[in-house]
Amino acid sequence: MISTDTDILSLAEAWAKSGRGVALATVIETWGSAPRPVGSHLVIDDEGNFQGSVSGGCVEGAVVEEAAEVIGDGKARTLEFGVADETAWKVGLSCGGRIRVYVERILVERIVAEKAN
Repeated sequence: MISTDTDILSLAEAWAKSGRGVALATVIETWGSAPRPVGSHLVIDDEGNFQGSVSGGCVEGAVVEEAAEVIGDGKARTLEFGVADETAWKVGLSCGGRIRVYVERILVERIVAEKAN
């Protein structure tokens, strides 16, 4: 079972080394009640497989969809979800808080550097 951010980064590294396209989503900011803390990760591959969590399941589907685009075009995105945003209700973030998630395409070199820190 993948249970720590180090495990998630190791999985991302393995997926990238095997030739898969990989994106990493990271919680970069929270306000109010948020299901996962800043620094939480979700790794997504180009086949739609994912491990980890950025919201305890509330917005993972939307993040996975965006990650597919990030893998395809290489352009990082910052996503924001919260109860004031109509989109957030659609994806299920009803905890009363807001989160910002940064989604970036990952190359093997990036994973190695991140694990070293």
